Amino acid sequence: MYKCILIICLLSISVVAVKAQAPDTVGKKTKTDKNLQARVDSVKAHPIVPRVKEKTWHPDSNHSPHKAVMHSLMIPGWGQVYNHQIWKVPLIYTGLTLLATVYIYNERQYSINLLVAKDYEKGKAPLSTAREYGLYNEYQAAGYQAAAINDAVASYKRDEELGIFGFVAAWGIQMIDAYIDAKFQHSYTMDNNLSLKVTPTLLNNTAYASNFNASYIPGLKLTFALR
Repeated sequence: MYKCILIICLLSISVVAVKAQAPDTVGKKTKTDKNLQARVDSVKAHPIVPRVKEKTWHPDSNHSPHKAVMHSLMIPGWGQVYNHQIWKVPLIYTGLTLLATVYIYNERQYSINLLVAKDYEKGKAPLSTAREYGLYNEYQAAGYQAAAINDAVASYKRDEELGIFGFVAAWGIQMIDAYIDAKFQHSYTMDNNLSLKVTPTLLNNTAYASNFNASYIPGLKLTFALR
């Protein structure tokens, strides 16, 4: 019994002695540890939060698609002005002007060739004061027959009708464009937060320019991003 107690006491003393010999790493901190801890504390106090730019959401319930399309119905481009897209107005009027020019030119040619065709049908030359007198003489000098004159009349008539159809179609397209843009502004986001980045790069010769001797050729890289 006494031997067991003695053994237990000796083991306890040995454990205490071993613990006493262990280095105190907690109580004693080196200069490096202090600097590291200071940096950790600084990061915790001032965390780095990435900036996230939210999309611009600005539906305008007061912006009326009906008003936009009615404006464009009355005056071409007025709906685009209402939608704050004035840059489209010159494009609209350029297209309408070209189509109107096509119609006017073909209408004039159709009417004068129709008079010449009627003169050919009668077999009688027009008076020198007649509108078609000069064109009639040109056709006579070139040896044109009545069938060729009739073909010219039909061709000018077709192009005249195409000019009218194109003009009406262009008018309708600009009305639809005004309505769609107004609808987006009324109900949906119109975010235009875009970015374009141009960077130099190298292109593989075998894939793009096999005529060059170099393995790679210089180029430009375009990155278009929607944020």
